[in-house]
Amino acid sequence: MFIGITGPICSGKHTIAEWLVSVHGFTPLTLRGNDNYRLDALHFETPDGLLEYVTKNWIDNFVTCDIDTLYVLETYRKRPFFLLLAVDGPLTIRYQRCLTRCQELGHQPPTLERFVIENDKRLFKIVTPTNEFIQNDQDHALNLDDFSVSSIYNFMTMADLIVVNSFLSLQLLYAHLHSLNITNSERLRPSWDTYFMHLSDLAALRSNCMKRRVGCILVKDFRVIATGYNGTARGLKNCNQGGCERCNDAVPCGKELDTCLCLHAEENALLEAGRERVGQGSILYCNT
Repeated sequence: MFIGITGPICSGKHTIAEWLVSVHGFTPLTLRGNDNYRLDALHFETPDGLLEYVTKNWIDNFVTCDIDTLYVLETYRKRPFFLLLAVDGPLTIRYQRCLTRCQELGHQPPTLERFVIENDKRLFKIVTPTNEFIQNDQDHALNLDDFSVSSIYNFMTMADLIVVNSFLSLQLLYAHLHSLNITNSERLRPSWDTYFMHLSDLAALRSNCMKRRVGCILVKDFRVIATGYNGTARGLKNCNQGGCERCNDAVPCGKELDTCLCLHAEENALLEAGRERVGQGSILYCNT
């Protein structure tokens, strides 16, 4: 597995990478000039060189945080062993992490601090992000000069998995990462059951019933023999175009079912397949 991590400043990209390295034995990779200040990574001159190395050693696990252009991302996404993980967090929490990191490196940016006062006593301190941090964060994440090429948020829309890192301690973040089961091989290549359930979700998008979307896949010997979705029968006006008065009148669930003209997704799939094609040993997958 090859995991690429993307996200805005101080969202926790390298923390998650370090967790994968220490807990799951991943090998960190980086492109020359983008060195992570904490990870002892293998360095490569180009994305193609990095990908060639991963391909030759595909049975091992790798992680990188160096995804800064659409070209790099598209290069990696072509391979079946690549998983894109996006991480984000509230601006104020990310700013606090930035302060901590700057202290570790020996320099600290200016801060705006205020205190919550009650009965003349200072209760707790609130650190407000500076305009400089907000501007740098925006420039880094959006790249308004060319959003399509190197916008972090553009990359995040393509992610296979998104982590919202609003945690105030590493222990809570690690517990959340563990619950996500990030290294599950099904994230790269789904099992047959997962695959066919995804197809039923896709079939549901064709539904025209005003009540709900339902999709169905009929399978025999791991081959799709029919698909179906709910809606009015062939030859009738679609339900979402007024074909079924009951559904369009918002009749409560379970009421006046004898007046409904819509067919279930399962019915449509079985009618499409017919008795001869279904036979014995067929499996019906339905997303309801």
